[in-house]
Amino acid sequence: MILSQPKDQSLIDLFDSQLGTSVSWRKSTTEERIARLKKLRNWILSHRHDIREALWKDFAKPDPEVDLSEIFPVTSEINHAIKNLKSWMKPKSLPTPLPMIGTSGRIHLEPKGRSLIISPWNFPFNLTIGPLVSALSAGCTAIIKPSEYSRFTSSLIHQMVSEIFEPQEVAVCLGETEVASELLTLPFDHIFFTGSPAVGKIVMKAAAQHLSSVTLELGGKSPVIIDSSADLKDAAQKIIWGKFVNCGQTCIAPDYILIPEERQEEFILQAKVQIQTYYDPGFNGIEKSPDYARIINLRHFERLTAYLEDAMGKGAKVAFGGKSDEKTRYIEPTLLTDISEDMDVFREEIFGPILPIISYKNLHEAIKLINSQPKPLALYFFGSNSHHSRKVMQETSSGNMVINDCVLHFLHNELPFGGVNNSGIGKAHGYHGFLAFSNEKGVLKQRVGYNNVSLLRPPYGIKAKQIISSLIKWF
Repeated sequence: MILSQPKDQSLIDLFDSQLGTSVSWRKSTTEERIARLKKLRNWILSHRHDIREALWKDFAKPDPEVDLSEIFPVTSEINHAIKNLKSWMKPKSLPTPLPMIGTSGRIHLEPKGRSLIISPWNFPFNLTIGPLVSALSAGCTAIIKPSEYSRFTSSLIHQMVSEIFEPQEVAVCLGETEVASELLTLPFDHIFFTGSPAVGKIVMKAAAQHLSSVTLELGGKSPVIIDSSADLKDAAQKIIWGKFVNCGQTCIAPDYILIPEERQEEFILQAKVQIQTYYDPGFNGIEKSPDYARIINLRHFERLTAYLEDAMGKGAKVAFGGKSDEKTRYIEPTLLTDISEDMDVFREEIFGPILPIISYKNLHEAIKLINSQPKPLALYFFGSNSHHSRKVMQETSSGNMVINDCVLHFLHNELPFGGVNNSGIGKAHGYHGFLAFSNEKGVLKQRVGYNNVSLLRPPYGIKAKQIISSLIKWF
């Protein structure tokens, strides 16, 4: 629910306090913005233990996984911005069209102003601080609303921001969904939201009340196509890691696999081997693995176990896994076959360690199935047949596409990251994140006195009409 008026005066005061800063930051230099980024980076590097501890308390997330999926993407983003910010901020001169001879055009990138960052619980550090890096690079102030589900990490983010920035620069608002609802009633210059498509619609509706621009990083069911030409061992190694990292709670995790009928059993065998290799090499039980995280809370545990019960009740078969423990919020990596369209695992984004495997007769059939669903955030293709990979790229639509790997594109700072339609609006990371928080201001400069346009002003005589006709015909 979006409230019509904020109840909390402190939120209004905080928002108002950032107006002066956002105006003064329009003139901020490259050096000033880099200094803010360096302060952020230094805090992160000196508090790696605290970040790891917070994420262990929220997810039982292994330290190496925290370093790889939470800390490294942020420090890499900061380093990339520091290296490139000078060129990003530089005004860009444009070529002059012939009818505009005598003028000059440039693009100046100015900060949009006061921004709101609403972040999710699944990668609570990465997906909060990553957008903040883009906001600071662009010269924007920010109010951050982290998820109430990942409360230990959210508390740490509050501590970090409080130690680095003044509230009129960057501030963190902790609390339940009511806090986000109240913040959404304020006229922010840009809103960056990461979460589900359902909540994304609420955010977009609220933003429309003030015509605030938005970046919506949503989700959806990201498919994997395994081609007849694929190396199944290589595919299994990459898919199993991409699916079960963070216990499957990843917006770009492979959601379901499409595979040729004749290759399904061989892939399942390879997938089982990889699950065992990654999470139970000593055959002591995956639940004892120090490298496998847990479900964020009981609500999502119950949602996922309900998906499993629904699938098995409607005829799905468990090819591997299926075990769970409510006390520890543990769900075993699970492979499902015999999937039908009326199952929840087919209709809903899974966001957990359940991987449906669906066979197809030909590539056209696989593409048709993908196109019958909302556009996904990512699409993965495994195979050596370049004609097939091009066919998939041209005949499907997705936020990003990865060939012969999965999830890895998130770490590529030069690539735009984001969805399309149901899976998101706008792009993030690197220069594209910088652009998301910037206004591309076009500036035209005309020479003083007589110029070409003077010939086109009233009264419109024969000569003016001839020139206008020529413009229409030739330009």
